[in-house]
Amino acid sequence: MRSRLSRRDFLKFSLLGLGSLAARPVFATPDDLDGMDIARVAIRQISVHSQPNEESRILFQLYRDELAHIYYEVESEHGPGYNPYWYRVWGGYIHRASTQRVRPYLNPVAGSIREGGQLGEITVPYSQALLFRSERTGWETLYRLYYGSTHWVMSVDEGPDGGPWYRLKDELLEIEYHVPAQHVRLIPDEEFAPLSPDVPAHLKRIEISIARQEVVAFERDQEVFRTRISSGLPYKPEGMIPWDTPKGSFNIYSKMPSKHMGDGRLTGNPEDYELPGVPWTCFFEETGVAFHGTYWHTDFGRPRSHGCINMTNEDAKWIFRWTTPVSAPTTIEQTGYGTQVIVY
Repeated sequence: MRSRLSRRDFLKFSLLGLGSLAARPVFATPDDLDGMDIARVAIRQISVHSQPNEESRILFQLYRDELAHIYYEVESEHGPGYNPYWYRVWGGYIHRASTQRVRPYLNPVAGSIREGGQLGEITVPYSQALLFRSERTGWETLYRLYYGSTHWVMSVDEGPDGGPWYRLKDELLEIEYHVPAQHVRLIPDEEFAPLSPDVPAHLKRIEISIARQEVVAFERDQEVFRTRISSGLPYKPEGMIPWDTPKGSFNIYSKMPSKHMGDGRLTGNPEDYELPGVPWTCFFEETGVAFHGTYWHTDFGRPRSHGCINMTNEDAKWIFRWTTPVSAPTTIEQTGYGTQVIVY
């Protein structure tokens, strides 16, 4: 059963260690946010327009992690063509590209966590992670963990407010930190169950069209799945691996239901390149190119990544479950020679 998300709980996850929200009425701060339709600003700032049109008058700005209640969605005749969707919010319209759509809820707290950990999913716009250093220094502000991101839950502990907090393990940095337990949905084992397990593995394949920004999955020669994606940008930073998605024939070789991507810094600055808990990651190219869920934009249909195939969390989860090698609910990383991926 989902718990009601009260104003007090909302303020707790929004403000803990972060200062205070402005009083502008665009913010979604009613007494009960459970299941509300909210847009979280996912970049430094976005513009609120008078009409669902990039050429219309800009009324004001919204800033990273501010929350706007979505009254309804508009498919605008003014585009942009690949992503013509706008949200009607308080005061005007915002284009959805650099937002994350959120329907928050709280979760029952587990009495215990199985040995070895259990995968969990954040179900609030963001949860402020805290790192306990020592009795002398106390709790330190760390990352914000965003809606839809996935993390390995290791135990239930007492948090800084005296309530139940989950201890999470970061697979990249090998550190542990805490978030309020009610902010995390423990993912049941059945959500890892393979899709189409009766189809021989060698008769499954995925094709990625860079030109169309699409992924299509086939069983034998029958299409069973199609979705829009964001592939790598056509850019080569000096001295670094190019950002465009490599073309050719590959095979999935590593699957991680939670992956920390970024520079590996312990930081509370949301402007830094740190993406803990990237969900449902399937690596298929040796430089680290992967399919994965995306909680930092809703801009599928054009290149936007550093090489990976950005997808919605739901689509990435489908790919994770449908492809081989098969990953168990308790496995942090599953390796093996898996499903063929053709990029053209």
